[in-house]
Amino acid sequence: MDFSCNETSDVLFVKVEAERIDAAAAISFKESMREITGKSAASHVVLDLSKVGFIDSSGLGAIVAVMKLMGGTTRLDLAGLTPTVDKVFRLTRMDSIFTIYEQPEDVEKIYKVG
Repeated sequence: MDFSCNETSDVLFVKVEAERIDAAAAISFKESMREITGKSAASHVVLDLSKVGFIDSSGLGAIVAVMKLMGGTTRLDLAGLTPTVDKVFRLTRMDSIFTIYEQPEDVEKIYKVG
């Protein structure tokens, strides 16, 4: 699975460059995210899902697993959810677990990054 990353200040922005996070991609997603976040000193990670048009329960579980892997010292927020992905987060009530921003730029404004 491909990602693009941009680390500024204390925030690591990770953009998923895939259209799906499903059962076929979940393990690769987790492993890649573990590698990316393991190399960063940032205490805040923003996962940009603006290119992801589909997510299933395995993909949702993979995102939760990444959050747990980062432990309590690193915060994971989400940004750029497409309508379909947003609906999955709302239906599963995961929108109450994660802070979700409309666009990654909204995080930059709040934290005065960049």
